Amino acid sequence: MKAAVCTDFHRPLELRDLDVPEPGPGQLLVKLEASGLCHTDIHAAHGDWPVKPKLPFIPGHEGIGRVVKVGEGTSEALAGRRVAIPWLGTSCGHCHYCVTGAENLCESQVNSGYSVDGAYAEFAVAYAHGIVEVPDGVSSFDAAPLTCAGVTTYKAVKLARVTPSERVAVFGIGGLGHLALQYARLVGGFTVAVDIEPEKLELAAELGADQVVNARDTDPVEAIRAAGGADVAIVLAASPKVFEQALRSLNRGGRLVMVALPADDAALSVPIFDTVLGGISVIGSIVGTRADLAEVFALHAAGRTEVIAERRSLETVNDDFEAVLAGKVSARLVFEF
Repeated sequence: MKAAVCTDFHRPLELRDLDVPEPGPGQLLVKLEASGLCHTDIHAAHGDWPVKPKLPFIPGHEGIGRVVKVGEGTSEALAGRRVAIPWLGTSCGHCHYCVTGAENLCESQVNSGYSVDGAYAEFAVAYAHGIVEVPDGVSSFDAAPLTCAGVTTYKAVKLARVTPSERVAVFGIGGLGHLALQYARLVGGFTVAVDIEPEKLELAAELGADQVVNARDTDPVEAIRAAGGADVAIVLAASPKVFEQALRSLNRGGRLVMVALPADDAALSVPIFDTVLGGISVIGSIVGTRADLAEVFALHAAGRTEVIAERRSLETVNDDFEAVLAGKVSARLVFEF
């Protein structure tokens, strides 16, 4: 099978011909139809974060495909099903977090395309406990970005407890941001889109953003506060400065939802006095559960969301990484097989 392999954190991915893997107990073999490019894949391939993947490995955690083989102890009924391979590859299933519906916080979780090989390949092994079936009303092309960008921002909006007429500022409009705007609008929020690229702000306006702010030539804090401030700020841009701006844009009782992960282990300085008196909440949000992803798929199948993405081939993966890093991609890229 053809696969894009990371062999060195300082070198481009290598396209290799590998043997098709065999599913083990509790696993499935999936023939991929589509796989999204997430910025996390770039962080993984560059070894940006404190806990690094073990080399060599295959990135990718937005894989969509058909189950073609099941491993020992896995239900044969899954054969032929179209499934998503998300970032949360599997979890222990028995810790406090797993049994209370917070499996995304499991400390023993396995992450696709990071701690195990992922979906930048024609075939991938997945855990039966971690996959989510894709409904007929969702194309594989659309399902790929929804598997991470969708569920991650959907979860962030849920954790923010957005109520109708609250102002939700989304910092960073792209693969995640264009979906975050839509989920915030679905629950009745008025949305503010913040970015430094005019094309992305144009996309935000097309998707119904109530305010757009170009942070390259305007102070976003002043612009947001002049329009009424933000009740919720969701940070999807991996810049420490943006987290600080988002915090300062909040009204009393506001919620800062931190999603992006900067390359270095940056710190956010939170003023204690203003935070206490203002009733400010700081929330960390990491992807979502299988139930969250099923809800994301259901909303899309019902026509409530729109995925903005461009088709790519795995052969261009390194050029595509560069395009994402240069801010030249309006939303998401999806490799098709």
